Amino acid sequence: MSAMSIILIVVIAAAVFAVVIYNQLVSLRNRVKNGFAQIDVQLTRRYDLIPNLVEAVKGYIKHERETLEAVIKARNVAVSGLQAAAADPSNAEAIRELGKAETGLAGALGRLFALSEAYPDLKANQNMLQLQEELGSTENKVAFAR
Repeated sequence: MSAMSIILIVVIAAAVFAVVIYNQLVSLRNRVKNGFAQIDVQLTRRYDLIPNLVEAVKGYIKHERETLEAVIKARNVAVSGLQAAAADPSNAEAIRELGKAETGLAGALGRLFALSEAYPDLKANQNMLQLQEELGSTENKVAFAR
């Protein structure tokens, strides 16, 4: 009887251990999904601001078409990368691709802002200033969400 009760205790302990581990894994998975959802909200807001920025800049730098097209292309790549990552936030490759797309978008926006420095009328445009402020604020929110 003592061997049987030891086996029963071990089986019960193993079952309890398995349930506890499973619950912790589910909790961690939900935290990852929630964390990515916070980042997703901020990135989507950022992507929504970029077309407005491009429209504000278009009137001033008409002959810099390739820069504007590069920003739009980088935004579209980043949006598709975000959609792929949002479908499965635990997919490391999708997150890596999103990171590459974000780096490309940041570079294109940096070139656009550098180019806008050469246009005093554009620098003084209230719409442009407001959009730059909103993008900066969104960047801070993205960093905080990460």
